Amino acid sequence: MQALILAAGMGRRLGNITADKTKAMVEVNGKTLIERTLEAILGAGIKRVVVITGHGADGLQTFVNTFQDRLEIVFVHNPLYETTNNIYSLWLAREYLEADDTILLESDLIFDPEILQEVVSSPAPNLTVVAKFERWMDGTVTLLSGENIVDVIPKKHFKWSDSESYFKTVNIYKFSRQFARRFCVPFLSAYMSAFGRTQYYEEVLTVITALEKTELKAFRVETRKWYEIDDANDLAIAEILFANGDSHLRQYQRLYGGYWRFPQLLDFCYLVNPYFPSRRMVDEFKASLSTLLASYPSGLDVQNTLAARRFDCRPSQVLVGNGASELIKAMLQHTRGEIGVILPTFEEYLKCAGPAASVRTLKPDNVDFSCSVAQIERFSQGLTCLVVVNPDNPTGRMLDRSALTGLIESLGKRGVCVIVDESFADFASAGFSLLNGDFLDAHPWVAVIKSISKSYGIPGLRLGVLACADENLIRSVREKLAIWNINSFGEFFLQIFGKYEDEYQRACAALRAERDRFGLRLTELNWLRVVPSEANYFLCQVSRGLSATALTGYLLEQHQMLIKDCTGKAGLEDAEYVRIAIRSEADNERLLAALTALKN
Repeated sequence: MQALILAAGMGRRLGNITADKTKAMVEVNGKTLIERTLEAILGAGIKRVVVITGHGADGLQTFVNTFQDRLEIVFVHNPLYETTNNIYSLWLAREYLEADDTILLESDLIFDPEILQEVVSSPAPNLTVVAKFERWMDGTVTLLSGENIVDVIPKKHFKWSDSESYFKTVNIYKFSRQFARRFCVPFLSAYMSAFGRTQYYEEVLTVITALEKTELKAFRVETRKWYEIDDANDLAIAEILFANGDSHLRQYQRLYGGYWRFPQLLDFCYLVNPYFPSRRMVDEFKASLSTLLASYPSGLDVQNTLAARRFDCRPSQVLVGNGASELIKAMLQHTRGEIGVILPTFEEYLKCAGPAASVRTLKPDNVDFSCSVAQIERFSQGLTCLVVVNPDNPTGRMLDRSALTGLIESLGKRGVCVIVDESFADFASAGFSLLNGDFLDAHPWVAVIKSISKSYGIPGLRLGVLACADENLIRSVREKLAIWNINSFGEFFLQIFGKYEDEYQRACAALRAERDRFGLRLTELNWLRVVPSEANYFLCQVSRGLSATALTGYLLEQHQMLIKDCTGKAGLEDAEYVRIAIRSEADNERLLAALTALKN
């Protein structure tokens, strides 16, 4: 068996990266794609490789020749690489296709070498390597009947309505010499005669699979990693997927989200309601998708009116933000004097104070990070403003209604304003909200922040609200917001949510039940101390010599799960802590299995 690598293309979508070299010479984490591919070929026991060159041929040949002591190397040059496509490059190598069984690979791939080993060892003589289609993928897809390829669908015939049935081609194939002689080479020649040299060989496979007896089988990639690199964004994602150790973890942490590009990753780091929105609400969004995409959102007045209706406030008391973070920053920039923050907490409250303010912190002196009202009142002496995140992040600690309102009344008498962040209050067993117009009118020194994104499971919409009866604060924050700070999808959510209130309440109840179950299971791990929580996450202290970073890295490397490493977080410097978000029961059980295996 031989390998045949198509490496003639220009790689124009990579811009300057491929200005003077072919895509095969692009580096991912310090190693070129061609080097990775040649090493995988050797690891699969293949000793002969045919490389189709074109753009950047000299540099590619020089590098590939460094393997000539381990591989028999043949170069076939496509002099028309600027005006032809891969069908012509493959046709130029037709005599080699007919001479031996062949593994065909494209040169813009990065993949786990085990894929190639398994393809070579498979008894099936003709294989197309495929992966279940994910929405970030692009290019040729297939339809399967069992293990048989029944249709190869080029990009121009792709239908999103059928995408649930598609399997994406990984662009690794195994063809027997008989298959090449009978089908590949004759059909390549005929197709080019009919349609020219600017086509793609995948279109030939479409024709071949329409025949009844070609027996082209699918080799499904399940958990093995692979990525096709067409542009700079693909390159960045590939560098994350194929990073190792601490670098792997750091690269994920620098993304701050966008994990839909990594469908194998289970995200226990970012906080979201796993039980909402309901399928019915999602379907309503889908039905309105084309309209929302093509429509400007309303201005702030409309958004504020919609939010006021939802949270029982007057429109003049409410501001809607592009996530709670936008509102927190704008509000703290308005605040003067000394701001009090209880550690550990959401670090936006530590970072966003304006030049006219300073931050003073209180660190609880107990293992559960709880504070009494009396402690907080003593801490608040001399403050201009106190921040109370309730439940707090990352601890999940919470003051009940009586304690919080008593604190608010006491601080109000001393002229201390209070910012209450209740982003996770809906998950509390005895949850309550201060988002109420009458309460705010009676307590004008109180501002309430709520992240709709987190509570309602819609972080992609980036919604948050600020409510306060202080007209000066509302005016100051509003001046810092763009008139169209919310997109049409966010506005639509605020508009239709009322129809789904009952479903939301059931979702919060389901979260509370799963939190109780999951928390009990976590406490069975005697090396993990679980801090009691009223939110949708647990802060856990890691013991027995295992660091938080090591645990986070282990779960990412071995199980493709991401938890929050709290190393370096203010207030948690004295021990090793991680934060674990609560997901569905099935996902949580997978995490528990991984954690159990670690200490066994």
